[in-house]
Amino acid sequence: MHSNSSENKTFVRPATFFINGFSNFPHAKYYYVFLCFVYAVTVLGNSFIMCTIYLSRRLHTAKHIAVFNLAFCDLCGSSALIPKLIDMFLFGHQLISYEACLANMFFVFHFMNIQSLTLLVLAYDRLVAICFPLRYHAIITKTSMSHLIGSMWIFSMALFAVLVGLVNRLSFCRSTVVQSYFCDHGPIISLSCNSNSLNYLMAYILFGLLICLPVIVITLSYCCIAAALLKIAHGADRIKAMKTCTSHLALVAIFYLPILGVNVKSISTSIDPNSRIISTSLTQAIPPMLNPIIYTLKTKEVMQSIKELYKRHKVDTVIEKKVKQSR
Repeated sequence: MHSNSSENKTFVRPATFFINGFSNFPHAKYYYVFLCFVYAVTVLGNSFIMCTIYLSRRLHTAKHIAVFNLAFCDLCGSSALIPKLIDMFLFGHQLISYEACLANMFFVFHFMNIQSLTLLVLAYDRLVAICFPLRYHAIITKTSMSHLIGSMWIFSMALFAVLVGLVNRLSFCRSTVVQSYFCDHGPIISLSCNSNSLNYLMAYILFGLLICLPVIVITLSYCCIAAALLKIAHGADRIKAMKTCTSHLALVAIFYLPILGVNVKSISTSIDPNSRIISTSLTQAIPPMLNPIIYTLKTKEVMQSIKELYKRHKVDTVIEKKVKQSR
């Protein structure tokens, strides 16, 4: 412990925290194996989507800049969470230094927030595409999308730097055992022995601003999209326009519904600690794994680009063999 005394008050900053999340969980090793599988699929799936977008000229569009960003954040978010979780609980490295804990908290929440904001950007893309189709290419350009995503990153980093920075004002003079599976903000600030009301206020503001508000805006955008689709005379055109939204709607449901469900449940009734930890860890681990699968299977442009890349690779292989044979 490191402590400073002034005016009869003691400020204590622990050297380490002990992450206790899965300690009392029965058959936990099976769950870690499952998380290893989830992480492997997440890395392969999101890397595949990013490579496909990078290699296919067809996908060099403003919309797919946002899709690339989502895949990158899914990959980084899972990498910030799952490998450290496996290391802590499977190999018994549950002690984490104070500074490393704050860094872990920042990166897990930052990448999770970027995923949320990217889904909001993709909803904006669909809104403009369906409600203002003639102006789409003038409004949604690669430059405007790059600026939007860049601003989003700066905004998120600033907000979570403040959130994590406010933890430094807390004194931890009692337990340093964190009842979670990573350096979670709520369980850590609940261990403080001085006033943490500002920290809770900031957490509630960020949850409302970065989770609840995007859900409301996305819902309103789809109400506008639905109203625009009803004005389309031909049923075939309406179905075609609706199909462009299905993959995004699936991503929105997979990302937001579990998070909102777990948080509403924890507010309304008390949840068993193990159940809360499992539910929360799954809400953070599963969406990054499913996102590339949904985008690959549900998006016609991506499927066509994959087929074109495969054919190109096949042709290049045949040419390479012929060149070798001619030599």
